[in-house]
Amino acid sequence: MEATPASQALATVPPTQRRLLWKLGLGAFGLAFSITTTAAYLPPLLHRFTDSGGLIGVILGAEGIFALTISPIVGPWSDSFHTPLGRRRPFMLVALFPMGFCLLLMPFMPNLWTTVVIVMSFFFAYYMYETPYRGLYPDVLPPEVFGRSQGIQHILRGIALGTALVGGGLLFKLWRPSPFILASILTTTACGLAILLVREDGGHGRVFQGFWAYIQRSWHIFWEDPDVRRFLLANSAWEGAFAAARTFVVLYVIDGLHQSKVLSSAVLGSVAVGYVIAAIFAGRLGDRFGLARVIFFASFVYGGGCLAGGLAQQWHDWYFGLIIGVSIAGGTVMTLAWGLLYKIVPVEHRGAVSGLATTTKGIGLLVGAPVAGLAIDLARPYFEATNGYQVLWPICGVAILGAIPLLVRLMEVEPKRHVDVDVPVV
Repeated sequence: MEATPASQALATVPPTQRRLLWKLGLGAFGLAFSITTTAAYLPPLLHRFTDSGGLIGVILGAEGIFALTISPIVGPWSDSFHTPLGRRRPFMLVALFPMGFCLLLMPFMPNLWTTVVIVMSFFFAYYMYETPYRGLYPDVLPPEVFGRSQGIQHILRGIALGTALVGGGLLFKLWRPSPFILASILTTTACGLAILLVREDGGHGRVFQGFWAYIQRSWHIFWEDPDVRRFLLANSAWEGAFAAARTFVVLYVIDGLHQSKVLSSAVLGSVAVGYVIAAIFAGRLGDRFGLARVIFFASFVYGGGCLAGGLAQQWHDWYFGLIIGVSIAGGTVMTLAWGLLYKIVPVEHRGAVSGLATTTKGIGLLVGAPVAGLAIDLARPYFEATNGYQVLWPICGVAILGAIPLLVRLMEVEPKRHVDVDVPVV
């Protein structure tokens, strides 16, 4: 495999542009901290009101409804939403404070249904922010740093993941609402700084074409561009596996392997370590050898490791090494996925395709967590040693390995696609 011109260009990235990569990454830090806290510590809270893994999976999986309904509208709308603040940031600003407010209220709800209302409100605000935020990247960055930008983004996501899982676990043990309070503060601050520090072209001529027009445009792109469609289908599989794992991993360690909350925090810390290691190196590897190619090879380790995880029925300390290795592979896949999308997306449809990608993430969420929760309930009589939780990992593995054939074509297409990006305003 030979170095590409893009990899050679990385050496000349100016300092102002490198700073921009970190400023953009603040939004990912805030989003990752909020959704990780919700996914990891909401299930134990819901466990007070219900013992059904299926019901918990449905509640967490309902996140996908908002990804499906909001993203196809907000994405293309932001393509034509020209204001002095820019195209993407007005949507992000509207969503900022509702996200923080819902996180603050979430652990104080007195019953299942009031908790569900607050959680659904949080998901609404989350996707109102995330969809235009994703479209902001190709707007302000040149294509030769797409891989590097995703590496930096996922370093910050990994830090958020580790802090939320490990630190949040210790806080959760002391006082259950504390992880959500911390998430509210950090999410509002980090996501707010991304809006404040990143500048985009203000433009003129704001146009609102109607919700139905935006939905039609999004799905027209889906059906007309087979390469984008391949990525979106693969993204659904990756996000579904990730959603299933993050929803039940804490319960798997505590109720499945019968370990303490302290050990569960250590396991989650190992995942975060692998994720950060992947984020440090994956972007450079992707820009040098091709994003789709690196994802292709990492997927075998990621999916195979998940399949092997289904064999575990009791805890052994040497699992930590395997967890870190599989997490590096999984972190590589998740780090480079959006960079690959930016490489193949038509320039004029950045917001729309970002919305579509978030929509297919919603499909993964709708399927992944509920299917895993239902499988755990059904497997409980057959896998009594782990209360059915070990079935979680083969489900994740099959989804990841199933996406590999889609990457074969994308490896061929990626070098041929070129995205012309204006000189960014920094």
